[in-house]
Amino acid sequence: MTTDSPTHDEPPASADAATNDEGAASGSAATDDESPASADAAVDDTRRAADAEPVAGERGGVDPTAGAARDIGRGLFEEEMGPGSSLAHLYRGEIHRMKFWRERLDRTTNWAVTTIAAILTFSFSSPDHPHYLLLAGSVMLGIFLVIEARRYRGYDVWRSRVRVLQENVIAHGLDPREQVQDDRWRERLSDDYREPKLKISAEEALAHRLRRVYLPLFSVLVVAWVVRVTVMATAGWPASAAIGTIPGRVTTAVVVLAYAALFAVSFRPREWQAEAELRTEDLSAWDDRR
Repeated sequence: MTTDSPTHDEPPASADAATNDEGAASGSAATDDESPASADAAVDDTRRAADAEPVAGERGGVDPTAGAARDIGRGLFEEEMGPGSSLAHLYRGEIHRMKFWRERLDRTTNWAVTTIAAILTFSFSSPDHPHYLLLAGSVMLGIFLVIEARRYRGYDVWRSRVRVLQENVIAHGLDPREQVQDDRWRERLSDDYREPKLKISAEEALAHRLRRVYLPLFSVLVVAWVVRVTVMATAGWPASAAIGTIPGRVTTAVVVLAYAALFAVSFRPREWQAEAELRTEDLSAWDDRR
């Protein structure tokens, strides 16, 4: 009896040892099988961490001039992805602001045209109406010009932002083969959002509005005034151009000098600060036969 007891107790211990050995072998085999996948996962995690790590710039954080940050428009219009939600809302907001200021410009122009039409109609409705009404209309037109030039400077703030996004995000997303227009576009846009500034001078704004709208209106008034004091006048020039005690020659000289000054402001050589305005013409730009 004493010799049989150890004999019956040993098999369970042997079975447990065999089980442990099989488990270790299985674990070792599983480890060997999973090691390539684990290594790949570790590599992927390392790559993701490297991609997510911000590139240090002059201001800390993400460098807006780095390749990945600068080329944010790459792949913007591919089928599997769309524009970022924040960027899309930002672009729509800037378009809305630009449209609002554009409408303010149009309202000023409409008032100027309406006023000039009324003055011309009244001045030529009777020979007894004084010619200086046309000069008064010129003064009113000058006031409208100054107001519209100020509004154009405000309009250019929003228009320039839209153009930065169009040139460096939208255009780059449509054709990634072309490089972005400005490597520092994100930095420039960020500075403008932090501290908005007018980007064109008052003289340039006056020149732009004169070229587009107001110089033709002033020309109409000057021609109408010349006709009024020559063809329709009862007295000869320069007496017909007199205003009260102001001699006709002085009045004529002031009119000529004022118009010459407007012409000089409009067409003097300058480097335009308003970016991407429609000043060039290319009728074959969309011609498929090029």
